[in-house]
Amino acid sequence: MDFIKEKNRIFLEDENAKIIAEIEFEEIEKGIFNIYHTFVDESLRGKGIASKLVQEAVNEIKARNGTVQATCSYAKKWLEKNRDNNK
Repeated sequence: MDFIKEKNRIFLEDENAKIIAEIEFEEIEKGIFNIYHTFVDESLRGKGIASKLVQEAVNEIKARNGTVQATCSYAKKWLEKNRDNNK
């Protein structure tokens, strides 16, 4: 799966360039990033795409030496469940 990465956004497009999966985050304070939006199109639900998006965002934030927070409910639950894997 080839995610498209932008500064504060990671996403997938279909063959018509429609967004079918997306995660967005922002630096709210120096070195602290908030994941605030996760979206997966109905056609991809149940395939673990949201989890992969959060992991990609966490990896990107960690590569920037940042700390991860989340106000997105899915990302928040994912971070709690995967806390030991993302320190």
